[in-house]
Amino acid sequence: MRNFSPMVGIVMEVCGFILVTIGGWRSYAMVLEAMQPIADDGDPTRMALEASRPAPLRPKVRTLARRIAVSIGWLVLASFGVYLIVRGSWILL
Repeated sequence: MRNFSPMVGIVMEVCGFILVTIGGWRSYAMVLEAMQPIADDGDPTRMALEASRPAPLRPKVRTLARRIAVSIGWLVLASFGVYLIVRGSWILL
């Protein structure tokens, strides 16, 4: 019977690198998307209407919060990739 332990470690490390790359890239992209409405001045009439609403009910604030939450989710996925890399290296030792 063969020992598949080194193969499992290599697969875990490869999957970890893929997760870190994709998770970090998507997180960065979501943060850029989240900051875009804040940086844009927009229509003065719409800004005046939004200023009369409470801060949590403004569409820009809700969009920012939703995109930041998704970005954090991608970062959690990337950190799981780091965990897979570490565990895979422990298996290879």
